[in-house]
Amino acid sequence: MPAQLFLIPTPIGSDPKNTENSLPPANRDIIDSLDYFVVENLRSARRFLAGLKLSRAIDDMLFAELNEHTPAEEVEALLSPLLKEGRSAGILSEAGLPCVADPGALLVGAAHRNGIEVVPLVGPSSLMLALMASGANGQSFAFNGYLPVKQPERGKMIRFYEKQAITAGQSQIFIETPYRNVKLWEEFTAVCSPSTKLTVAAGLTEADEFISTRTIAEWKRAGTPNINKRPAIFILFF
Repeated sequence: MPAQLFLIPTPIGSDPKNTENSLPPANRDIIDSLDYFVVENLRSARRFLAGLKLSRAIDDMLFAELNEHTPAEEVEALLSPLLKEGRSAGILSEAGLPCVADPGALLVGAAHRNGIEVVPLVGPSSLMLALMASGANGQSFAFNGYLPVKQPERGKMIRFYEKQAITAGQSQIFIETPYRNVKLWEEFTAVCSPSTKLTVAAGLTEADEFISTRTIAEWKRAGTPNINKRPAIFILFF
């Protein structure tokens, strides 16, 4: 068969049970057929693969790293084993779906340019899980990634996205570095209109998962949620 590039989801929580509970069994069979992986982080990728108890030894596999530090001009070279040796490969993200808020998209683009079949596998996405559970518009939404760190740019962008949510009815999805979660929540509640809705979803798929949607006014009365240093998704809507 011609070489294929498989997009392999990984669990989004730290609970070891997530490996077997959140991924379809068919994924394991595909992973077990591969011996070349392009990964965001070598150590965590090896740990994930070791947890699957594959028939092939981890030390017999070939790994290449692709992350935010990889120069764009070096990405295409990662396809060399596929193009020259006919070896299929898998892309592994740190958590969730490859190529969604993830540098793997550059490699997928290169695969398409070279006529390599790209095969996405089913798995968890914190963005979609949060949107599903939010009560926000799931037919029109935008994932905006990280907001600017510094003011006044951060406040201006919050106001901009809130306006989008109100005028276009479009749900606005954000992520943040876990240690800045509380600060972002404080800025949403300080900047946004009292009637604007905010969903906070933290620790998705974990035993202490937290998902709550309230208006800004209700959040102010309820106080700061327990989201410090926890992976979290924020959704603004109206």
